[in-house]
Amino acid sequence: MTEAVNPINLFEYEQLAPKHLSKMALDYYSSGAWDEITLRENRVAFERVKLRPRMLVDVSQLNLKTTVLGENLEFPLLIAPMAFQCLAHPDGELATAMAAASAGVGMVLSTMSTQSLEAVAEIGQKFTHSLQWFQLYIHKDRGLTRALVERAYAAGYKALCLTVDAPVLGQRERDRRNKFTLPSGLTLANITSISGLNIPQEQGESGLFTYFAQQLDPSLTWRDLEWLQSLSPLPLVVKGILRGDDAARAVEYGAKAIVVSNHGGRQLDGAIASFDALPEIVAAVDGKVEVLLDGGIRRGTDMLKALAMGAKAVLIGRPILWGLAVGGQAGVSHVLSLLQDEMKVAMSLSGVAQIQDIDPSLVTHNKK
Repeated sequence: MTEAVNPINLFEYEQLAPKHLSKMALDYYSSGAWDEITLRENRVAFERVKLRPRMLVDVSQLNLKTTVLGENLEFPLLIAPMAFQCLAHPDGELATAMAAASAGVGMVLSTMSTQSLEAVAEIGQKFTHSLQWFQLYIHKDRGLTRALVERAYAAGYKALCLTVDAPVLGQRERDRRNKFTLPSGLTLANITSISGLNIPQEQGESGLFTYFAQQLDPSLTWRDLEWLQSLSPLPLVVKGILRGDDAARAVEYGAKAIVVSNHGGRQLDGAIASFDALPEIVAAVDGKVEVLLDGGIRRGTDMLKALAMGAKAVLIGRPILWGLAVGGQAGVSHVLSLLQDEMKVAMSLSGVAQIQDIDPSLVTHNKK
C-alpha cells in the first residue's frame, strides 16, 4: 500500500482515490448519466432491504465457495468490465487480473481495456483456477467483432459477456465538460492493433461519446445473438438486463447467464436500480440460467442481500478502480479482501455457514 493510513472499508478507498487521479480520470470513473439519479439509487436500493438473521446456528466453519457457469470461485464475486484502467495505474488491467486471480474471484475484461486481452489472459494462466470473461461491444465493423471473439477464445477466456444496454453512450456531462479523451500513450489495446481506431479528441464534446456514435452498432437486435454465438463455442452472458421479459428472451436466444445491470448508472438516468430489478428477473428465468447482479455493491451485507434475492454472484466496479489508483495490485487485493471478510461477518451474524444456505427468508423490504 502506498497510503500511510490503511483504508478499512471501500468508502475510504473512494475518499483517497482523488489524490491519485487526474480530474478527467476521476470524473470518468465516478460519474453517472445526466442528474446521476440512477447512480445514487444503486446504493439506496440496498438500504431499503433489511436482513432477518437466524440465531443459534453453528457458524464455526464458514464456506464462501461457489461456482459460476461451472467455474470455481473462492467467494461469489467477479470484477466488472471497466474501460481504461491504466488511467488509474500504469499496470492497469494487468494489476487487476493478478489481484483477481490471487483472490480466486472472476474478472471480466472490457473490450475497451488499455492492456491487451492476450496480456491479461497470460496473468490468469499462471493460476490453476482463474475465471476470466471477455466483455464485448458489437462494432459496426462485424469483421472487427469477429476478430475480437476469435482472439478471446484463443486466449482462453471462459465466456463472452455481451453488453446490451449501450446502443448509444449515455450522456455523462462531466465527461462532456472535460472533453474526455485518452491521454497520450494510452490506447484501446484490443482494437488499435487490428483497426487503428482510437478515442478521438472532439471540440466541445466527449471523445468517448463520439467514438460510440461512430463505431458501435445501434441496430443490434436479439437475432444478432445467434450470429455472435456462431463465432465460438464460448457461453454467452448477457449484461444490462433490467426487465423480466428481456431476461426470458435472453434465455430463449441462448444466453447461459444474465447480469442484471444499469451500467453503473452511466447510461439511462432514471432507470431502475439493478438491485430493485433483480427479483423480477430471477422469477422470469425460473432457474434456467444463472443470474448475477452488478451495481452498488459496497459492503459484505450488500453481497448477502443480493444472494438472498437470487443472485448467484455479484460484480463490483468502481471500488476496484479506487483500490487500483491508491495501491495498484495491492490496493485491488485489499478491496477484495475487505469484501470477503465483511461477507464472512455478515454470514456469521445472519446464521448462514455456507453460500448454499442463503435464501430469500433472510431479507425483507422496508415498508416505508
